[in-house]
Amino acid sequence: MEVDEVMCLPRLSRAAVCGGTHGNELSGVYLVRELLKVKKEVMEKKKEEEEEEEEEPLSVLMVLSNPRAVQQCRRYVDTDLNRCFTHATLNGPTSGAVPYELIRSRELNATLGPKGSSAAVDLVCDLHNTTANMGLCLIAYSDCDWICLHIFRHLQRKMPDIPMRYIHFEVSNKESYSLDSVGKHGFAMEIGPQPHSVVRSNIYTAMKDGVQHMLDWVSFFNSGTIFEGEYVDVFTMIKHIDYPRDSETHNITAAIHPQLQDRDFCLLHPEDPLFQTFSGETLRYKGNEPLYPFFINECAYYEKGIALSLARKRRVMIPAIRVQTEQERQANAQEFASEEEE
Repeated sequence: MEVDEVMCLPRLSRAAVCGGTHGNELSGVYLVRELLKVKKEVMEKKKEEEEEEEEEPLSVLMVLSNPRAVQQCRRYVDTDLNRCFTHATLNGPTSGAVPYELIRSRELNATLGPKGSSAAVDLVCDLHNTTANMGLCLIAYSDCDWICLHIFRHLQRKMPDIPMRYIHFEVSNKESYSLDSVGKHGFAMEIGPQPHSVVRSNIYTAMKDGVQHMLDWVSFFNSGTIFEGEYVDVFTMIKHIDYPRDSETHNITAAIHPQLQDRDFCLLHPEDPLFQTFSGETLRYKGNEPLYPFFINECAYYEKGIALSLARKRRVMIPAIRVQTEQERQANAQEFASEEEE
């Protein structure tokens, strides 16, 4: 690609901001409730003033993803909703006692998708909290989704005091399992540290600002702003590491070492302290290369057998982009129709 070449991408007409996919991650729950409240007040004001309805440049859906889990302030009711969006799960047969989250995932897929179709919303931002010291992270399944990467870079510029990273899970579209995978573009906005079932004002405010800057970026993009190409650091997840466990009881026998705790995204070298057993012994990292740890000691991952995840970091060049003009969109549509006829 030429340095000065600008990539033209389709307009983003519909976006979804989702909170409460995990019912005890409260920043997203309260933010979606607040956004719904504000939207209702705006609509009522418009109705009172009897203004003519203008076409919105961007339609934004606010979604409380797992209302039953939110009501009970639990991560989930029957099973983890954020693992229910694979192609097989969404399209498989349902018989017998169906977990609530499986039913809910299909409802959300009908509302925001269907996943992988031209009818799906253009952008899904799913809001999450972590107990790990990760700052603000965007987690996506692509390292070449230029929309998501440009949004990330915009957030970095607008929120320079918040540690921010882009995490890439190298999983195919059919196997991608989280709610954000339903949109044409999508990511999880993960912010911590915050205990589950608790809301901290600084974390809530960072999430609120991040969502507003994201929506601002979409408005800028739709209005024709050209976003210049630049380099972005991407952390690609390589593997998970479980806690040491007793071979008979399967109980954990060690905790994250004090020298590693809260040091997400600090490079972990071979032979660095990794765990400290309950008898006081230091267990060291036996990997073959230095990697970046994240989700260190995440509370919700004890049940998943994950003490931390490890990633490689690399620089990705994101191209300059702008929105397609109407003429370009029509030309592309005609070209696509011709290819279909052939």
